[in-house]
Order: sequence, then structure tokens, then C-alpha cells
Amino acid sequence: MVVHGAGWARHALEIHHVDLPMRGLPPGLDGLRVGFLTDLHLSTLVPDGDVARAVAMMNAERPDLVVLGGDYVSFADRQFMGPVADHLAALQAQWGVFGIIGNHDDERHMPAELRHRGIEMLLDARTDLMIRGERLTLAGVKFWTRKRAEIEPVVAGAAAPVLMLAHDPRRITEAAALGVGGVLAGHTHGGQVVLPGLGAIAARQFPVAYGRLTRGDTEMFVSRGVGTVYIPLRINCPPEVAVVTLRARRRATPP
Repeated sequence: MVVHGAGWARHALEIHHVDLPMRGLPPGLDGLRVGFLTDLHLSTLVPDGDVARAVAMMNAERPDLVVLGGDYVSFADRQFMGPVADHLAALQAQWGVFGIIGNHDDERHMPAELRHRGIEMLLDARTDLMIRGERLTLAGVKFWTRKRAEIEPVVAGAAAPVLMLAHDPRRITEAAALGVGGVLAGHTHGGQVVLPGLGAIAARQFPVAYGRLTRGDTEMFVSRGVGTVYIPLRINCPPEVAVVTLRARRRATPP
């Protein structure tokens, strides 16, 4: 199992399609396809080929826009920042490519490399997109932005439904308290190692290691990501390129 996980499974990228219902999403944005890449971790453990294939697979899906969830390299290693940004520069989407930073990224050099290649970085910031005649607010928070009082200025007063990028899925607590419609997160790698009967041991501190979670009126999707960190191993937890289709979420009608 370990040999398989290290030698093959950690490179076996999958395409994952998932719907994300969002409260307040206008009908014109129902069906919007958001490509989501996170936790690339280009490093001595994650080869260029894995990142290049992830980008090619994403482009083949022809998403309407692409968002990047952080951890482009491991341990803020600057030797890999330019190369990973070069790969990501090839991403194509009609409505643009946007990114945040994770706990393995620094706040200066990695964002600068991505901005230099035309990727808009949302570091405790938001942008309003006009798509198909409708507005969507895309907000991004840094990994170290954790308190509700810190996140509130990023999303407060938005004139459109908010899709928030947050590297850490624990931010669903603050997002739900602030009325955010949708959250995309990574960070967990899905646990990297998922054992029968035990699950994702390394991700037990998170509200969910992988997949969708509903908290009040807020819906979140957590991706398994592309790369690995600490150990070059995945077991029962394949790396993925995610395509998230936004859907209008309607409140349940009381009986």
C-alpha cells in the first residue's frame, strides 16, 4: 500500500466535478463553472510534470473562471516560485484567473510571481465580476486572516453574492457568521492518507477533510489538492483538479 501510494497514487490526478449551491446566486450565474486548483506544492517531492498535467487538465475542462487556493510551493521555497508561476500562467478562462496564498506561501515573492504572469491575487481583498450581465463578488482571505473581525471588512457590504476563497476550511465558521454564500478551501490534502475504519487521521482537526459541507446558509467545498507535503505519499486520497459548478440555492419552504 505504501509503495503504491508513493510511487503511483500520488501522481494519479483525477478530474472532480461538484455542484456548489449558493444562496442569492442569480439565475444568470446558475451553472457557472469555476476551475479550482489548490495545494500544488511544487518542490523536490512534487515534480513539474504533476503541476503541468494539472494545468493541462484544467484547460481541457474550459472553465468560465479559475481560482487558485494557495500553497503553490512548500515551506516558501523561492527556487520553485518562478517555475510554478510559469506553469500557472498557461491557465485559460474567459473571466480570469484569481488566487490567494496558503500557509506555505510568503506574502511578497509568491504573489509577485503570480501577478507578474497576469493572475489577480486576492489578499484580504475582493473583486466584483460582471458575468452574463450578473454580478459575482469573489473574495480572498490569507491563511493568517482568521478572526471574524479581520474577515468582515473583506466581505461586508458586497452588492453581489460572495464566493470566498479561504485556504483553511475552518474559515467556514466566520463565513457562515458573515452570511457568505459559498467557500472554496484546500489545505487538508483530503488527509493525504485515508485508512479504512480510521479515515483521514491527519485532518481530524478540520470540519471536513474533503468534499462539501453546509453551515447554515453557507456551502463549502474542500479540495484534495494536487501535491503532497512532508511525505510523498497518498493512500485512498487521489490528487485532483476540481471543477465547481455554482448552483442557485433556495431556502427550504417551512411545512
